[in-house]
Amino acid sequence: MSTTPTGTAVPGATRYVPIAEHGLIGDLRSVALVGTEGTIDWYCCPSFDAPSVFAAILDAERGGCFELSASVPARTKQFYFPDTNVLITRFFTEDGVGEVQDFMPVDGGSVEAERHRLIRRVVCVRGSVPFRTRVAPRFDYGRRPHTVRMVGDVAVFESEVLSLGLTATVPLEVDGLDTRADFKLSEGESAVFALDQVGGEVSPRRCARTEAEEQFATTVAYWRGWLSRSKYRGRWREMVHRSALTLKLLTYAPTGAIVAAPTTSLPEQLGGERNWDYRYVWVRDAAFCVYAMLRLGFTEEAEAFMKFLTQYVSPCADGHSAPLQVMYGIDGRTDLTETELPHLEGHQGSAPVRIGNAASDQLQLDIYGALIDSIYLYDKWAQPISSAQWDDVCTLVDWVCEHWDQPDEGVWETRGGRKNFLYSRLMCWVAIERGIRMANRRGLPADLPRWQACRDTIYRRIMKRGWSETRKAFVQHEDDDVLDAAVLMMPLAKFIAPTDPKWLSTLDALTQDLVSDSLVYRYDPEASPDGLRGDEGTFS
Repeated sequence: MSTTPTGTAVPGATRYVPIAEHGLIGDLRSVALVGTEGTIDWYCCPSFDAPSVFAAILDAERGGCFELSASVPARTKQFYFPDTNVLITRFFTEDGVGEVQDFMPVDGGSVEAERHRLIRRVVCVRGSVPFRTRVAPRFDYGRRPHTVRMVGDVAVFESEVLSLGLTATVPLEVDGLDTRADFKLSEGESAVFALDQVGGEVSPRRCARTEAEEQFATTVAYWRGWLSRSKYRGRWREMVHRSALTLKLLTYAPTGAIVAAPTTSLPEQLGGERNWDYRYVWVRDAAFCVYAMLRLGFTEEAEAFMKFLTQYVSPCADGHSAPLQVMYGIDGRTDLTETELPHLEGHQGSAPVRIGNAASDQLQLDIYGALIDSIYLYDKWAQPISSAQWDDVCTLVDWVCEHWDQPDEGVWETRGGRKNFLYSRLMCWVAIERGIRMANRRGLPADLPRWQACRDTIYRRIMKRGWSETRKAFVQHEDDDVLDAAVLMMPLAKFIAPTDPKWLSTLDALTQDLVSDSLVYRYDPEASPDGLRGDEGTFS
């Protein structure tokens, strides 16, 4: 988190807080993004892929937001309460220091959990600080009208699809479709704002200061208790654990799903069109998360994802289509139709804003290697897979043996037509090789002669047609000279030794062409057109 100046509760002249100037909170069902000036400008309720309530990050005027900041000029600093996903935004004014503590309680299956509560606790640390808040929900990505009324001391925002109750320990004033409040705190004083989903069995209910303090303590204890299971003891503890806490926020507790990201349509490049909805379960990305969780000792998350796979993603190959989709909804649904929302301007004008993802209909052969590799690691380091799960693995490996040589859209989900991507071949090799390992290690039944022959055929194909004598490197497509950062996985996948001369030569070529200031471009869009306008960002 960085320190930025702020003078009002509304973002400054640019109207947008940069994407990097946000912290993340969540309750393992959804998340909220909090800007460094104290505004929540992304929140979907009650789940990751539900329509947005606050989406000012995608349209400062029409998206909706929950502003809460000092009402006088201040500089701010944002950080996490140690070893938790409780976010602190601190305001330094001329007369004092105050802070906003943002968190979402992680609850079980009680009725109270159905509130999907979001708490904002304001505390004056020193001197006195005046604060201002404006709560302006815009339901369903700003497409649904709503009303607001006071029910006792709770402001209830009602739309056709969702109702929210806002409670505060300071007086609220209805202002059109929004609520406002201005208040001043002195050292040691606090105020609480709580936003709940209401309706059905869940009635609007005030959140007192004592209750907020208890939920703060309970939430802190939950995150620290979870993190205490980590087996990491290396020198990068703080960064590794912060990454682990973030990955945990991407898990959906009711099903065990793991989303690729909790947001949609944030641009790779301002003004570009590479703006996608990532609030779904990419088989590949979730598998990589399972790798990381297992390495750190978090086996429960891996087990929950295996249950998600068993319940929702069990392969059903019909001989004509692939047995797996590229991605699924957090509830296992397969219809993820992509549409554009032209009424939203996009982050800093970066249209289009999309919901849904057309890549769900693509063929991406690499997902089979990522998935079976994660199952292999789970079977080895967490818990032996069941006979039914092994049957599913065999179905997948058999399908890969039949279809590994097809062109596909590849790991980068290009929209310029299918090609023979080397990375897809590599991960098909991984799928079969890990299946063979599991069968041999546990004595499980499998068509090993066929699997081994296919594995070796893929290996020879990659070494012959995936290698460019011109570039002295493994390349993006067969019989081509375009470089691709995806081949960095080759030694990690155990396909080639990291000291092999061909690999060292490949690494030199990638470093020269795709590395910029220690960050890596995926590929060169000019050398390998992907069907999209604009440049792309780099990866670490």
